[in-house]
Amino acid sequence: MKKDEVVGAVVVFLFGGLTVLMSLQMPLGTFRMAGTGLFPLCLGILLMILAALYLANLIFTAGAGREEEPASGRCTTDTRQMMTFLGATFLCLLLVPYLGYPIVSFLLMLLLLRTLGIKRWNALLAISLSTAFVSYFLFVRWLKIPLPKGWIGL
Repeated sequence: MKKDEVVGAVVVFLFGGLTVLMSLQMPLGTFRMAGTGLFPLCLGILLMILAALYLANLIFTAGAGREEEPASGRCTTDTRQMMTFLGATFLCLLLVPYLGYPIVSFLLMLLLLRTLGIKRWNALLAISLSTAFVSYFLFVRWLKIPLPKGWIGL
């Protein structure tokens, strides 16, 4: 079992737990009339479940005789991608009150897709813009969830 994989799964699990705790400080509402904390709550719970399943898979495959790779002492590409992912998420979380939800969701998708290795700018912009557009109309317009508007007021 790779140490980086275990650390990554634990970090994602803790990030999900922190998301759940912070979402409980916001009004949850119901599924028919969702509050601002309901979506982050569901997302945090999902992150925790997926991280726990991944950890369980690592433990069972390690018990099946999978050999551990020797540690080189350097940061692997997966670890670097995970740290960039968490850093981008944290940065966008700090910017939401100032820039608003639509702009931050666009920037977050742009950063995450770039981190995952997509280099073509037309693909990056198309996916990021469509994600921001669809999520804005889904949550703000259709479900009437009051998300942060920021300085622009979207």
